[in-house]
Amino acid sequence: MAKNPEHRDLFSGALEMMILHSLRLKPMHGYALVKHIKQVSDNLLQVEEGSLYPALQRMLREGLLESKEGVSAKGRPTRIYRLTDAGMRHLEKEVSSFEKMFAGITRVLAVAKA
Repeated sequence: MAKNPEHRDLFSGALEMMILHSLRLKPMHGYALVKHIKQVSDNLLQVEEGSLYPALQRMLREGLLESKEGVSAKGRPTRIYRLTDAGMRHLEKEVSSFEKMFAGITRVLAVAKA
């Protein structure tokens, strides 16, 4: 099946930044993170479970997140993820880096239009 050209892969670090930022609001389980990102992006971004769970596991190993056993809204056992202090510091650095990169890209595109 052909890939929809409107659905592009996220750049490196984008998924991590969105997970960390979402968990800054409140602890969530994986499915809630997927729904939150999709809803907040007005359905422009869809996170695949095949990308989400490996990213969550990596961030747990790096100490950016903590997790605990919990229960989903449907009463199923689940893992609830929470941002750590190290995760908050990492998020702040990533957002700053992203803003600088975005400003550079915006400048390049502005020149290209002139």
